[in-house]
Amino acid sequence: MRILHVSDCYLPRLGGIEVQVADLVGMQREAGHTVEVATATRGGTLPGVHRIVARMPFDLPVHPRGVGKLTKLMTLSRPDVVHVHAGAVSPFAWMGVRAAVRAGLPVVVTVHSMWDPITRLVYTALRLVFEWHTWGLVATTVSNAAAGPIRAVAGRGTPVHVVCNGLDVSGWRPSGAQPPSDGEVHIVAVGRFAPRKQPVRLLRLLREARAKVPAGVPMRATVIGDGPARGSMERFLTANGMTTWVSLPGRYTREQIAKVLSSADVFVAPAPRESFGIAALEARAAGLPVVARSQSGVADFVKHGKEGLLGRSFDDLVSAVVRLSTDTALRESIAEHNRATPPAAGSWPLVLEGFDRCYLEAIG
Repeated sequence: MRILHVSDCYLPRLGGIEVQVADLVGMQREAGHTVEVATATRGGTLPGVHRIVARMPFDLPVHPRGVGKLTKLMTLSRPDVVHVHAGAVSPFAWMGVRAAVRAGLPVVVTVHSMWDPITRLVYTALRLVFEWHTWGLVATTVSNAAAGPIRAVAGRGTPVHVVCNGLDVSGWRPSGAQPPSDGEVHIVAVGRFAPRKQPVRLLRLLREARAKVPAGVPMRATVIGDGPARGSMERFLTANGMTTWVSLPGRYTREQIAKVLSSADVFVAPAPRESFGIAALEARAAGLPVVARSQSGVADFVKHGKEGLLGRSFDDLVSAVVRLSTDTALRESIAEHNRATPPAAGSWPLVLEGFDRCYLEAIG
């Protein structure tokens, strides 16, 4: 099958959507498909990647004539299906949808983010103006939590399927016996330091948990990542005297993250609007108990009391971290289960099969 992926952002940028789309492209090529990518992200030459870029402030990944340029590309290449990848706001991606409809091509749209109330209002307005629900789109999203708001806006005319993100679990599974514990509880979080991810709220969670854990239980935390909120996070740590036990080492490679997870005890993913939580799935595959919101996409692969602890509120998450930090038996039993049982979510064969079904539905 000839597949054209359209995404605002792509390599060399490194973010959740960029890495996931690049991995999907690689896996589909291995499966025998002919796969190309159209993106508005600047960068070097990559096989099968068409960079439709313009001079924009802050190098924003958008092109003022994107619909026309994408229509021309699709008309010349005639893919069997166009697979568009969108976040909450993805102008270039939606230009790809319009171009594919103009060219008379089947379209699958994957929404990688959780639609909040404002986003739902925006897409409801766009539906009224452009009537995109009549375009014959097939939509997918990465979790059941993310699917609900999209189905509410799209209505019955647009099928919305759940196809989770893919992950090579073998690269995260712990190797060999676990090193003996020295009594210190090591808490890890991984993510982009963007305001919408509420990274300062994560530090507040750690502060509240530390205050409730007995002083005789040593704790340290490693928060991996980078982004525009780093400055405010550093100021919070300094103001609250947390720099001695909370570190912000910056952006890490997958190999470096895997090494940190191998020595950790608990993983925290506190964002309430986490559409999937690939970092949490990596930690779960590495054997760590995961603390996350019950209303986030993490709940698709973490069951409360089995792979980790879930909570609906900030206070619930604080209590979960405190419980795992003080209840060694519970922490070790969850870790033992996670190490012995690979997660079903993220299996690439299932992800590819799910998208193939969506492609055939769109073509039909």
